[in-house]
Amino acid sequence: MQQTANYEFTIIVPVFNEEDNLDRVEQKLSAFLPHSEARACVLLVNDGSTDSSLEKIRAICSRQSDFYFISLATNRGLSTAMKAGFDAAESPWVGYIDSDLQTDPEDFNLLLPYRREYALVTGIRAHRKDTGFKRLQSKIANGFRRKMTGDKATDTGCPLKVLQTATAQRIPFFDGMHRFLPALIALEDGKMKEMPVRHYPRIAGTSKYHLWNRLAGPFKDCFAYRWMKKRYIRYSINEQSTVE
Repeated sequence: MQQTANYEFTIIVPVFNEEDNLDRVEQKLSAFLPHSEARACVLLVNDGSTDSSLEKIRAICSRQSDFYFISLATNRGLSTAMKAGFDAAESPWVGYIDSDLQTDPEDFNLLLPYRREYALVTGIRAHRKDTGFKRLQSKIANGFRRKMTGDKATDTGCPLKVLQTATAQRIPFFDGMHRFLPALIALEDGKMKEMPVRHYPRIAGTSKYHLWNRLAGPFKDCFAYRWMKKRYIRYSINEQSTVE
């Protein structure tokens, strides 16, 4: 049973076939937790892995008192895993980091000081350690997305973020929308801040992204976002009946 309500900050780590990375995930995150800017725990979200990831996750959570997990019945993709983590978290703030650890958990402390003022605090990958072709794909996708959504975000693909849980649980989510968090936060009139964070090459496992889902998927999702934005329901109640 996960007890994230006992913490200020829940770090969500989606996992899909990352058996070779999970030892590092445990090591790096358990080292970070004692000096997090907010009392933190880890919520591992197994996204229907077909390797030994789930067994390793169970073992990690059995020996780490601040680690919890949920496991999806089938592989549903990153957006669904993130949404499941957001919905399961009961702490005031949630974070997100990829299980490939191309970003450093220690850099959450660069984002957390702004958590009360901003609905989303997101990293910008400084000195990216990806291939030139991969950086070009991201540059094209980010430029097109900004033009379509007007979100002003520099690097929506950065896998290091801190969000106010109430807002994260309210925003609409569907497959592929993890790329649109700044634009979705804007639908709720939330403010966003970006901070440079460190970036590292992947040293284990294999990337789940390629040319098709890095460019073609976001291209289609931009049109889905624009359709949704026009029809998005927002309201506030300024008066209601009282019981005497």
